[in-house]
Amino acid sequence: MKNPFSLLTGFSAELLRRKVYPVIVAYALMAWVLLQIGEVTFEPLGFPDWLMTALVIVVISGFPVAAVLAWMFDIAPSGIRRDVSDSLQRDGDARPSVAVLPFVDMSQEQDQAYFCEGVAEEILNALTQLESLQVVSRTSSFRYAGSKEDIQAIGRKLDASAILEGSVRKSGDNLRVTAQLVKVSDGFHLWSKTFDRKFEDVFSIQDEIATCIGESLLDTLVPVTTTTCCDVKAYDFYLRGKQFLNRFRKVDLEFARQMFERSIEKDPEFAAAWAGYADSYSLAVMYAGATPSYRESARRASERALELQPESGEAHASAGLAHLVREEFEDAEREFNKAIELKPDLFEAFYYFGRTRFHQGDMQTAADYFAKAAAVNPDDYQSRLLRVQILRGEGNIDQAKDEAREAIEVVERHLEWHPDDVRALHLGAGSLSLLGQIERAEDWLQRAVKIDPQDPIVLYNLACNYSNMGKVERALDYLARAAEVGAVSADWMKNDKDLANLHGHPRYAALLNRVSDKLQGAPAGV
Repeated sequence: MKNPFSLLTGFSAELLRRKVYPVIVAYALMAWVLLQIGEVTFEPLGFPDWLMTALVIVVISGFPVAAVLAWMFDIAPSGIRRDVSDSLQRDGDARPSVAVLPFVDMSQEQDQAYFCEGVAEEILNALTQLESLQVVSRTSSFRYAGSKEDIQAIGRKLDASAILEGSVRKSGDNLRVTAQLVKVSDGFHLWSKTFDRKFEDVFSIQDEIATCIGESLLDTLVPVTTTTCCDVKAYDFYLRGKQFLNRFRKVDLEFARQMFERSIEKDPEFAAAWAGYADSYSLAVMYAGATPSYRESARRASERALELQPESGEAHASAGLAHLVREEFEDAEREFNKAIELKPDLFEAFYYFGRTRFHQGDMQTAADYFAKAAAVNPDDYQSRLLRVQILRGEGNIDQAKDEAREAIEVVERHLEWHPDDVRALHLGAGSLSLLGQIERAEDWLQRAVKIDPQDPIVLYNLACNYSNMGKVERALDYLARAAEVGAVSADWMKNDKDLANLHGHPRYAALLNRVSDKLQGAPAGV
């Protein structure tokens, strides 16, 4: 049994830590002043005697209320926050945990979703700098973008003790950002604040939000920096570029390249923009046209990103991708390994490492890396569907079907929010056909080609799907169109078991020769 004196001492220390004593002293001084004013003024003003008695009762009754509020809350210049030191730890970990949800676009035009997501992502990345704080991964928390689900339910699913949510209203040069930190266990606000600033102040807003979260959850003030960019317009162009880059379509890759280029013009030292610029060229080689100038541009841009930020996992992953499209596989492997070392949850490093192994014909390792990519980002459909493709090609049909069912669930969730994502449609169709849902697979394929009839990757994947369905001539027609309008990889064609039904056909042999002569094995494919 603990010594009563020790218990009393510990309780007193906790009162001091929670700043209860200063509040009690301040309240006592304020109460004394009020009573003195009442005693001096009430009688000359003709107030009844009972009013002085009522004032005394109110002052005495307010004392425990002030003490309780002081125990529960901390009111600081950074905003109002609740004391949460006793209940913000995750099971088995002494550190408090937080999840950051994408901010809601409250702009009148509803065209700032990319910016809202970027603000939230920068805050999330900044919070990872705090070693005493656990931060739920972006891929886990961002799946709840636009969700109508109760915030506490989301927090429990993410195993987070606190949730940051917010909104952005952008109008011209004016910016309003509202953020609130919510305790998952009871739904109370731990901290909240509204920022009415100019657009150019967005970096300071992000820094202040991240710093206040750290102060609220860790009970210490740790200044946090959210971005290495120094020009807000460069930052805006960068976020727009990322939005286009993730669509993988030929036209979107061109738009992405333009946005990153404008970002670099505004801030030539912005490493993330250089990495995005490199990726736009690398992906253009894979999905649009394997021109030597694109490969060289990817190489130069990725090297510049590494010069500016050599400890950036994203920059090393970008360099690995640039090596991949140049068929420098050992160099690509080195960069991807470095990226994973620097940032173990970097999806792109695992995903493109898997593609590298696919090009080398190492299907087992490729499948393993696609599994790791899916583990890092459970909402990514690409890594899951490509793994299903490998399993099917290697003859592991039962396992392929099991994973195809899981993959289709992921694709369906994605298509609810992105019904025009042609990549989700044509890749997903492969798993549907494996599961015997041929009619639905045909519907997805035709939806994809209707949206983008000239995209070479759409056409290539239609060829793969129709090959698996045994529709050889139709598959060859789409494969020929794909080779005609853009990049198709000879290496990928050779290793792609989805085209196995075409092997031995004279048209397939002629197409393979033509692609080899034209592109010299440029790493494109699905």
